[in-house]
Amino acid sequence: MYSVILCGGSGSRLWPLSRKNFPKQFLDLFSDRSLIQETYSRMRALMPADHIFFITNYESFFNVANQIKEMENGDFNETQIIVEPESLNTAPAITLAVKYMEEKFGVGKNEPIAFLPSDHYIGDREKYLAVLKNAFENVGANIGTIGITPTRPETGYGYIKKDQDKGAYSTVSGFSEKPDKETAEKYLASGAYVWNGGMYLFTPAAFWRELALHAPEISKIAAGSLSELLKNFSNLPSTSIDYAISEKSTTMVVFEGNFGWSDIGSFENLSEIQGKDNRTRTVAVDSDNIYALSAGNKLIATVGVKDLVIVENTDSILVHRKGCGQDVKKIVDYLKENKMPELEHNIIVHRPWGKYEVLIAGSQHQVKKITVYPGAKLSLQSHNHRAEHWIVVYGTAQIVNGEKEITLHENESTFIPMGNKHRLSNPGKINLEIIEVQTGSYLGEDDIIRYEDVYNRDKKTSK
Repeated sequence: MYSVILCGGSGSRLWPLSRKNFPKQFLDLFSDRSLIQETYSRMRALMPADHIFFITNYESFFNVANQIKEMENGDFNETQIIVEPESLNTAPAITLAVKYMEEKFGVGKNEPIAFLPSDHYIGDREKYLAVLKNAFENVGANIGTIGITPTRPETGYGYIKKDQDKGAYSTVSGFSEKPDKETAEKYLASGAYVWNGGMYLFTPAAFWRELALHAPEISKIAAGSLSELLKNFSNLPSTSIDYAISEKSTTMVVFEGNFGWSDIGSFENLSEIQGKDNRTRTVAVDSDNIYALSAGNKLIATVGVKDLVIVENTDSILVHRKGCGQDVKKIVDYLKENKMPELEHNIIVHRPWGKYEVLIAGSQHQVKKITVYPGAKLSLQSHNHRAEHWIVVYGTAQIVNGEKEITLHENESTFIPMGNKHRLSNPGKINLEIIEVQTGSYLGEDDIIRYEDVYNRDKKTSK
């Protein structure tokens, strides 16, 4: 058995915590692990590491690699990360993943594969694993999905209607989109419906069979080799696996469980999971039904208000009335239309080699805290408009500065004049942390000329 963790989503409904270049699956929202790390940990309880794959976009490739390496103490095969040429929803993503696993890793046509979102919450790990184990053992030639026993008349989830009880699973007679409250109450009372958690399980043989029957436009393009599929990937329709196969297939079965599931689709959902333990200091005077969350460890104080969600993330603050969580996407759409920087990055920016945090930003000076992961290195680069001063605060730095190669330890520093070729590397086994002080007439991230880069980025992009 194998699993594929789907981790190319944008997580727009959790802005300002979730950003385009570091979406919600990489955030630690309720434990000391991120959502993708929690998902990976659950799969490791069922199968070896080399049976777990990921599919994502290029922008998130290094986020996936870095976080899984952290889980496995650096021992992780990056070829288990499948990169989509472009984001075209779950049907093309799953098609690419199945083709990749068959051709590159020899996964057999009758080996069951679970396809799981990377950004969901599972409250009862053992119950969840028991449901998944049962699904692996009994899916056979069917298309399987995991259904969650509903606990309330939820209008924010899709529903699956059960048909015949076959013991290990139930057959499926239909799918329903998000219902109104009256319909959701009927679904709950009937006992015939479960929530659709977007989790699927099937063999390659079953997948190709159903794809040919119900999505021939995808099947035709995927009929050749992996290289041909990648070449023609942009010609695939942007559609979900639900629409392409599951809503049409006569072989759908559902494995039901109640394991404390949430898709964390809003801050209201997150507040239910976190309760009052969200590590935020609050003072509420004459205030009622307030959810406050500060990623920057700031005190949030309220007076004379009620029914509000307040979220602070260093460079942005979100305030909305409870019940309007789904409308946060409208803010994200506005940021996108107006090309506002708060859409993509926050003050902490993640890179393939590590991350940096802007501590002070002025018109002609800027101070950053830079973290470089063990064994990682920045590109060999230079700047036309700024000089930099590096001070090591933790770890050991290997530095190229013009014609010199030097090693710096804690409390040591070097000055890099404008135009000098330079590179920062971490030769150690712990994170390297430095303070970078920039001075110059222009401090934009596009003032970088690259000469060498182990991550194959363009020569004029950010660090």
